[in-house]
Amino acid sequence: MDYLPIFVRLAGQRVLLRGCGEAAAAKARLITAAGGIIVDEIEPGVRLAFVALDDGLEAATMADELKAAGLLVNVVDRPALCDFTIPAIVDRSPVILAVGTGGASATLAKALRERLEALLPAGLGPLAQAIRDARKAIATRYTDSAARRRFWDAALAPGGAIDPLCDHQDPTATVAAVLNDNRDVVVASTLHEMIMVSTDPDDLTLRQLRCLAQADTVYHTSSTAKTVLDRARRDAVRVIGHPPEILPPGRSVWLR
Repeated sequence: MDYLPIFVRLAGQRVLLRGCGEAAAAKARLITAAGGIIVDEIEPGVRLAFVALDDGLEAATMADELKAAGLLVNVVDRPALCDFTIPAIVDRSPVILAVGTGGASATLAKALRERLEALLPAGLGPLAQAIRDARKAIATRYTDSAARRRFWDAALAPGGAIDPLCDHQDPTATVAAVLNDNRDVVVASTLHEMIMVSTDPDDLTLRQLRCLAQADTVYHTSSTAKTVLDRARRDAVRVIGHPPEILPPGRSVWLR
């Protein structure tokens, strides 16, 4: 990754904005939409700064000054001067999808955002809120974190009771129905064998990508490409070597 994607809580925080015109106005709308307070001078507590100036030399000079003062700086339309960039945003609050290209192409990010806008149901935000409200009840029912993960994996899987790409008319009732189902989610120890045809992760099939994303344990050879392993869930256990005869609970993948 060229950038680490993060979400910053701006509510009540001061954010420095320098510049004028439509570019500065667009940043101002973005900052205020996230609850930030716009200031035009460096003040205690200010950590982020936006620079929207047409003159390249002036923008670079101002960016250097702000960086020297310890601020993280975004310079509009000049990615080489940026400490951080602003992605194209799909807002289904509290679900937010951010599409970034590292400054390579804002148009590409916009095109991808438009595809995602069409794909994601309008009710995804309320569904996320209903899931958030149910976390305490699930934690009481499943005291083990792995069991909780398996519960949510099953419920949120394609075709599952809370499939997030389905349009749930009453998300609260949908989640409540799953909670009221007294049947525990039983996930047997399974192993999916994947024969690698190349080191390019783009050659993985959709089924293989889904298996990697759901795997609790990934067994692989020492020659398995890091770019392929990166497609697995971040918290999945990675083991170099052949899977054992007795598998650990949950889903395992064997890359060879």
